[in-house]
Amino acid sequence: MRKLITILCLSISLLFTSCNKAGITFGDTNYFPLNDDSEWETVSPESLGWNTSEVPDLYSFLEDSDTRALIVLKEGKIVFEEYWGTNFENTGPFTRESKWYWASAGKTLTASLVGIAQGEGLLTVSDKTSDYLGVGWTSLEPEKERLVTIKNQLTMTTGFSTSVNLNCYTPQCFRYRVDAGKQWFYHTGTSTVLKNVIESASGLNYNDFTDQKLEAITGMSGEWIEEDDRNIYWSTARDAARFGLLLSAKGTWRGNTILSGIFFHEMTNTSQDINESYGYLTWLNGKSSIVFPGVQTITIRPLSTEAPEDTFAALGKNGQTIAVVPSENIVIVRFGDEPNQGQLSVNYFNDLWEKVNKIIN
Repeated sequence: MRKLITILCLSISLLFTSCNKAGITFGDTNYFPLNDDSEWETVSPESLGWNTSEVPDLYSFLEDSDTRALIVLKEGKIVFEEYWGTNFENTGPFTRESKWYWASAGKTLTASLVGIAQGEGLLTVSDKTSDYLGVGWTSLEPEKERLVTIKNQLTMTTGFSTSVNLNCYTPQCFRYRVDAGKQWFYHTGTSTVLKNVIESASGLNYNDFTDQKLEAITGMSGEWIEEDDRNIYWSTARDAARFGLLLSAKGTWRGNTILSGIFFHEMTNTSQDINESYGYLTWLNGKSSIVFPGVQTITIRPLSTEAPEDTFAALGKNGQTIAVVPSENIVIVRFGDEPNQGQLSVNYFNDLWEKVNKIIN
């Protein structure tokens, strides 16, 4: 009997290994590509019943708005993958291997790294930030500084002054306005300094932590690059699609849990009681109200009237987009330039979905 059980276990093990090498995972409807990017299965829009007559209109819209890359995944497989224009250095065409900046879409990646650190027991989101950065990481009085938690940073509720350089993350740029949790304001510096929290908690360089805990598992190959007061993630569009696929699979990759279910749920649902449309550094659609970057007033409308209600997204300046639609099991990545769109590019996001809807519906 023991010999029979051993043979069965070996057979099952070999079956799982074979499927993993082929980019398939048991217990999940998603396909996962190989880590070396040598193969990524595709599926035709016609086989999905999509309206391909509207594709030229989408492509014209994207090209006219200085788009560099578009990738659309359905259940992990590539439906559309197109590139336009030149690479960032203007030395050649933008291709599958070209890298582009995520801008504020990288905030959602940062939130995921915090979730990974929490899953490994290195920190919890309820911890005081000063536990990792020490006293004086802000210009606040010590008793006010101790009110600020990692969760406040993830939810844009630190209570810091809104009349400073909002990209800056030095103590001089973190000034008191109200107690933590009492306001929602889109303050990039408060999320950027999470890099220092993760480095302190893990003992690893931020790029090394990202590589070891996320990229090595998913096959991503981007890099955090410090630029003035910002720390920006650069990658290929396929890297961004891998990240979107990870989120579409609720934080798992080929059966490996990268983000715990609890953290993923908190990250992709309303995280505080001021801005319904914000999770952990992630934008949420389908809510009754929203607070946009640069203001504190609540607007009665969702993030997008065109995107499916359950869409959540990593969004950045100039229309950088990694959007996930759980109900459709779709991921959309868009990289490029779109001047005068501001930090969120909400109008562009809506226009993009107007075009996409005509195809998938």
